[in-house]
Amino acid sequence: MMNERTPPDLAARLGAVLFALGEPVDRERLLRLLACTPAALDEAIVQLRQRAQALGLWVIEHGTQLQLVTDPALAHDVETALGGGRSGRLSPAALETLAIVAYCQPVTRAEIDALRGVDSTAALQTLLNRGLIEPVGRAEQPGAPVQYGTTALFLQSFGLASREELPPLPEAVATWLRVVRR
Repeated sequence: MMNERTPPDLAARLGAVLFALGEPVDRERLLRLLACTPAALDEAIVQLRQRAQALGLWVIEHGTQLQLVTDPALAHDVETALGGGRSGRLSPAALETLAIVAYCQPVTRAEIDALRGVDSTAALQTLLNRGLIEPVGRAEQPGAPVQYGTTALFLQSFGLASREELPPLPEAVATWLRVVRR
């Protein structure tokens, strides 16, 4: 006697696709792959988030992309299983630069330098090499400098499901940033 299985629901199909691809996947691609409506995809994301949590997984959103990742609380277990992990912490300069990119994105190197008061080239290169930031466009100004933004790996590394989960800046800092960036 054959065991009849119930066809997988959309949340299960979404989870399988995100797991198999193992990288951020654009919503438009998911809509095509799963042949569903945006509303159905949104509902499947909610359901998958609930199911994945019990398995030590998260569904993170970065812009229009989704990715299935390990819960950051389990990082030690995963690093142990993989035989180590990425060694070395970020320097204070790199962390400062990363914070500026996270809160001001898209932002150019010149804007970062102006905010920090020092050259940020080395810190930016470190963050690019670690995959925490990426070029996201070019500024509409002379020379069209590269603009930087955070990546899905940034969200995963800091235990955020989306950029909206960044803690709010103190009002004095937010006001200062608005004035400086004009």
